[in-house]
Amino acid sequence: MHLGHASTFSDNLVQVEALAQEAPKAESFQTRRRAESLIEIEWEKNVAYENNNIFAKIIRGEMPSYPVYEDEHTLAFMDVMPQVPGHTLVIPKFPAEDMLDVDAEFLAATICVTQNIAAAVKKAFEAPGIMIAQLNGAAAGQTVFHLHFHILPRHDGIEFKIHARDMEDGAVLEAHAQRIRAAL
Repeated sequence: MHLGHASTFSDNLVQVEALAQEAPKAESFQTRRRAESLIEIEWEKNVAYENNNIFAKIIRGEMPSYPVYEDEHTLAFMDVMPQVPGHTLVIPKFPAEDMLDVDAEFLAATICVTQNIAAAVKKAFEAPGIMIAQLNGAAAGQTVFHLHFHILPRHDGIEFKIHARDMEDGAVLEAHAQRIRAAL
């Protein structure tokens, strides 16, 4: 089996699995080395990713959060320093610094979840509008270098708080998370 160019990390894993299953026993060491090399190449693409950022720690369960939704590819939770009540974040469970650094398959899954969570936030907070923000790089205002989408319910006359300044009370965040989960 010839190993062609794969466009996504998951495509590469499929190719690795196929190689391992189809290769004759005589080639097992060579096949194993090819698979290891493929995985190393894919992870090296994410060298800039800081594995100890707050969102990576939340994914690993090392930091607490107020979860709204979780599946195998994504996690949605309350922003602990919200700009408005109901400020929710959606992140991929994959090491991606920003939108330009993520496999299209994971980005698509994250955007689909963002859409569903946004509808629930809109309903839970009876918001006439929803703002979705995604910042790429420090120059754009990104402060946590793990891809994330902000979902903010918008009401006329309610101004944003300054982000990343004041922590919200945990009981308030949990109550907001419960409202959103109920609206899903």
